[in-house]
Amino acid sequence: MRIISLSVDGIHQAAQRGLYDWLATQDADIICLQDLRALEYELDHDIFHPDGYFAYFFDSGVKHYNGVAIYTRHQPKALIYGLGFSSGVDMEGRYLQIDFESYSIGSLLAPAAFNETESMEVKIKFFDDYQALLHKVTRKRRNFIICGNWAMAQSKKDVQNWQENVGRAGFLGHEQQWMNQLFKQLGYADAFRQVVKEGDEYSWLPEESDGMRIDYQVISQKLCRKVENAAFYKTKQFSSHLPLIVDYDIDDLV
Repeated sequence: MRIISLSVDGIHQAAQRGLYDWLATQDADIICLQDLRALEYELDHDIFHPDGYFAYFFDSGVKHYNGVAIYTRHQPKALIYGLGFSSGVDMEGRYLQIDFESYSIGSLLAPAAFNETESMEVKIKFFDDYQALLHKVTRKRRNFIICGNWAMAQSKKDVQNWQENVGRAGFLGHEQQWMNQLFKQLGYADAFRQVVKEGDEYSWLPEESDGMRIDYQVISQKLCRKVENAAFYKTKQFSSHLPLIVDYDIDDLV
């Protein structure tokens, strides 16, 4: 099973850059997109509904702000919109999940706090709530694959010129601590790092800043041995992020 995830910086712009032409060549079973910056009714063109896929969108209700999508070749048993936090921030087009018999796949757009439109307090509250939720669902007999832009890097080897970026949003001490807790205490794993151990692999390449690896496919521990290959597609850029392609040895999705 192949899953591709990408934060697109606006789905219309990514489409103009050839995203959907490229996706048509990848034979992916599931595609998770984030940061659509479009409302669902603005995506009624055929290009946004590729042949052979069920298409699901969750927008923020605000034009040009957030939005996530999942394309799947297999019709899911259930859809979940948002994470149900009392703060309501996750309902801003931040999370969409499809459920199968024993697998759940999510598309996540975390609050970034890279600029003035989103505060660090909002980001901290979001991830505190998310940590509590992940701790709860870990006890369920389900396999989770959470794809998305997590807006933070885990370690030094995930940040270009890390010495010069200490104290930068996305690489703050408490953000690294949160990612370490996710992978070492909450029972989840980084699919990419199951097969790629080297540094110098960055998924977000902003024009005026050093690169960071902030895009992940986070998986349940039980899936670690199911990861066959993982790579960022670097030949052509469709946004400031690179597509993450992960192949899993999974044949019992439905």
